Amino acid sequence: MEDVLEVYSRPYDATRPVVCLDEKSKELHGTPHGEQSMQPGRERRQDYEYVRNGTCNLFLMLEPLSGWRRVQVTERRTALDFAEQLRLLVDDIYPKAETVVLVTDNLNTHSIACLYDRFPPDQARRIARKLEWHYTPEHGSWLNMAECELSVLARQCLNRRIPEMETLIAETDAWQTERNASSVTVDWHFTTDDARAKLKRLYPTFKVSDVT
Repeated sequence: MEDVLEVYSRPYDATRPVVCLDEKSKELHGTPHGEQSMQPGRERRQDYEYVRNGTCNLFLMLEPLSGWRRVQVTERRTALDFAEQLRLLVDDIYPKAETVVLVTDNLNTHSIACLYDRFPPDQARRIARKLEWHYTPEHGSWLNMAECELSVLARQCLNRRIPEMETLIAETDAWQTERNASSVTVDWHFTTDDARAKLKRLYPTFKVSDVT
């Protein structure tokens, strides 16, 4: 926890951008009996019955200090899909950065090993060397700012039926474009001092005799 909080306290450095990465699944629901469009004085009406059209995944990257985020919709959330996100991050989004400081949770697919499963060893090593990886602790994924941003996405964009992947891609593209245009940054206030005071129960307890 303190390692991640230390990363969040660093000043902005374009050569070493801090990027938070997380993913979220989304069920696709269609409305087989249709809906009635919005009318003056009346909200849009939708039949209660829905049909399941499968599930897809959303990867979200967030650079909290610059107010930039990127959402990519994929069919799956395997280690190979995650590896492709890392390649995209290093090669396409931050090709000029010296190091990408990466914050993720400790899901089993979130490791350097995924790169070797996806790419030849020399390419996997090249990507891995450009990443400075920091994990949120177990049961502490709330420390990942990308998870916070995913909750904003869920409230503003995903809180309704979306029938197919193409529509989801269009909707999330529009959401990220508007949010990036507004340069919505994250003003993180929770510090190491706060953690030691408010989460004191998580720290070991020492007697005076133990440290003298």
